[in-house]
Formats: sequence, structure tokens, C-alpha cells
Amino acid sequence: MADPTPVIEDLRAESEELDLLVAELSPEGWALATPAPGWTVAHQIAHLAWTDHSSLLAVTDQDTFSREVEKALAEPGDFVDNGAEEGARKPPAQLLADWRTGRHALEEALRTAPPGARFPWYGPPMSTASMATARLMETWAHGLDVADALGVTRTPTDRLSHIARLGVRTRDFAFGVHGLTPPFEEFRVELAAPSGELWVYGPEDATDRVTGPALDFCLLVTQRAHRNDLALRAEGGDADRWLGIAQAFAGPSGAGRPPKEDTP
Repeated sequence: MADPTPVIEDLRAESEELDLLVAELSPEGWALATPAPGWTVAHQIAHLAWTDHSSLLAVTDQDTFSREVEKALAEPGDFVDNGAEEGARKPPAQLLADWRTGRHALEEALRTAPPGARFPWYGPPMSTASMATARLMETWAHGLDVADALGVTRTPTDRLSHIARLGVRTRDFAFGVHGLTPPFEEFRVELAAPSGELWVYGPEDATDRVTGPALDFCLLVTQRAHRNDLALRAEGGDADRWLGIAQAFAGPSGAGRPPKEDTP
């Protein structure tokens, strides 16, 4: 059973780093467009606040969470976009306060969850460590969108290890989302961490391999950059196909980001 403490600590650090970017923004700053079509900085933070609230219910009140899922699925349109839109309409000070309150409550709930607990979600049930990892992944990915809107370059850290591991573990899910049969054999994945360490996954003698910077791999599996703009190398047909469909998040595959040369 994995100790969730390290990833919960990294989730807190990732959230605090993003908080520093938005804490002193003017109303005009909150209204800046991000790379996600139709989403401003406010939408990005509102989405994180909405998902933190859903996660907190899943951990602490599963009956209410189930009712919320039924209600969300019955809504017209995309319930994720609806939640972001509703939150983005709040005054920035209230939105920021709600995000802070929600994420701190979720952190406490994850820290005090019983060992071995599993929580319902929009996909398969998740352990405490998996829930914290999913929240870190989203916080990092949406934080990139905010940073892009603000013209800020963020320095990658080894907190990416959690996202990279999740990206590897969701390989079969990515194939399934696209109606493809997952490969039977494991892949070898070798990623250069920001610290210079080498992160390795899978058997050393695997036929299919993926190598490159951990940052690029995390950008790929969160669909924050197009494969053509990343220094990732695939060996083997199945590994090459995976790099074209990889995603570490639940739900249907998104449109992803266009190659830079196609960006207006």
C-alpha cells in the first residue's frame, strides 16, 4: 500500500506555486484568455475549485457525491465546462477564497483518510494516493495554462514524477478510449527528470520503448503540447501509436493542442 503523504505534500506545493501567480491579479488579469479555447484565468481556477469540491465529496460524503454525479450527467452540455463557467462568474476575491478553502479541506481529508480506502469517481474508484495524484496533475496542467496567459515560464520540478507515473499507468486506458486493444506487452519508458535523474518504468528488454525529457512526457499526457513540439522518441509501432493518443486524465480524449507552426 503506497504511502500517500509524499504526493499530498507535492500537491500542496504545486497549489501554492499556482496561488502565487494569481493572488495579486487585477480583474483584467483574471479575464485574460488562456490556451484552452473559451477559458480565462478565472475559468482555470474555477475548474480546479469545482474538481476539488467533487473530490472532497468523494472522500467524505459518498452518497452526496453520487447524487452530484447523477445531477451533473443529467445537465445539458458538458458538466465540466458548466462548473468552470459558474465559478468564473464569481468576483475574483471570492473565487480565490473558495479555491483555497476547498483545496485545504481536501488536503486534510486525504491526510486523515483510512489506510486502504478507495473513493468513487467519474471513472474507476481511486485510492488516496491516486486521488492526490490526479489533483496534482490537474493543478499542474491548469497552472501551465494560467502561466501561459500571464507570460510566465514555470521551472519544472521533480513533482512531475507523480504525473509521469500516472501517464505510464494509464497507457491501456488511452488505447481503450480510442477503441483500440491495448498492447499485451509492457513498454519501457525512460525519462530524464528535471533534477537530472533517470526515471524508468517497465522491463529493460521491452521491444517498444519511449524516451525523452520527463517534462515533455507530462506535457504530452496532459495534452498541453503537441507531440511534434516535444523531444520524445518512440521505438516500436505500438509505442509510436501511444504517443499519438496518450492521456493521463479520465473521460474522453480532448482535441489537444495544435503544433506550434499551426498556432495563429
